Amino acid sequence: MLNGVIAVAAAMLGVAMLLNLWRLLVGPGMADRVLALDTLSLNAVGLILLLGLATHTTHYFEAAMLVAALGFVGTVAFARLLIRGALVE
Repeated sequence: MLNGVIAVAAAMLGVAMLLNLWRLLVGPGMADRVLALDTLSLNAVGLILLLGLATHTTHYFEAAMLVAALGFVGTVAFARLLIRGALVE
């Protein structure tokens, strides 16, 4: 039962990642592309967590925390670049 739910959730996250990739490539503006990249990283975290649930190991949860932190820092850096035009003042 749980394996079926994990497979369905992984398929849904895969479709969401494809849609985010499409928005990342053809987004009308730079802000849309930054948001698509942030959502893509969150979907990647979801897939990593599902993999951890499927394999019954905790190592994937640490990897998910790392990807989430890097995604957050990347989003903040891109937003700062869009607003100020430079990362470092």
